[in-house]
Amino acid sequence: MNLRIIFFIVLLSFNGTIYADNEGDWGKNGHRTTAKIAEGYLKKKTIRKIEKLLDGESLALISNFGDDIKSDPAYKKFSRWHYVNIPSNKTYEEVKDELGENLIWAIEECVSKLKEDKTSREDKQFYLKMLVHLIGDLHQPLHVGRAEDKGGNAIEVKWFNKKSNLHRVWDSEMIESFDMSYSDLAINQEELSKKEIKAIKQGSVVDWARDSQILAQKVYQSVEENNSLYYSYMYTWFSQVRTQLQKGGIRLATVLNDIFA
Repeated sequence: MNLRIIFFIVLLSFNGTIYADNEGDWGKNGHRTTAKIAEGYLKKKTIRKIEKLLDGESLALISNFGDDIKSDPAYKKFSRWHYVNIPSNKTYEEVKDELGENLIWAIEECVSKLKEDKTSREDKQFYLKMLVHLIGDLHQPLHVGRAEDKGGNAIEVKWFNKKSNLHRVWDSEMIESFDMSYSDLAINQEELSKKEIKAIKQGSVVDWARDSQILAQKVYQSVEENNSLYYSYMYTWFSQVRTQLQKGGIRLATVLNDIFA
């Protein structure tokens, strides 16, 4: 059955009461989907090393660690790791010194710590869990959005008649409204050719952030303040959400294969 037909059947079953209380980056299912997709692209050697380091826990299970620790004041210093705001007329290289710690910096820091032999096992567990989460964040376009509206958090909209904001719609509400488990979302990812997968893998973290920034500009243009968003918004944009989750998974696997090769 055509995916868009399935999509409308699922939506119609909600009787117009769609709403997600979830405030997490990509929502819990979004991060789990990205992690589950990544697991399918890992080399056997990488899988063995990660399973050993995580004591058998899966990437999907630990993928929300970066959000889970936000409730602990001891981890407050990591709050800036979840986003990066790059002016549209500047490159990351031009502004990275004034940005300080940010999403791109944090991903590079996690990779560096995981590659260092002197990093303790406990710390490697921490940096691996953060890395899995942060690469997910990198592919939610509004985590590479504008500083002035807090990545869309300050742009108020209604989501199926419920008060919301643009960031939350992209973080979790579209995913939760689709009402498919993370494992089903991962299984039903778009079928890509080897050439397409190779293209997704190419580039650096900075390049991937630029991809998300370009998408973020389109997302900003998709709404105006106080817009009421319904089925048509889902119909137009949910395929892009799925694409971002898939890109995030493929790229996460690429980074992990490099670290644990």
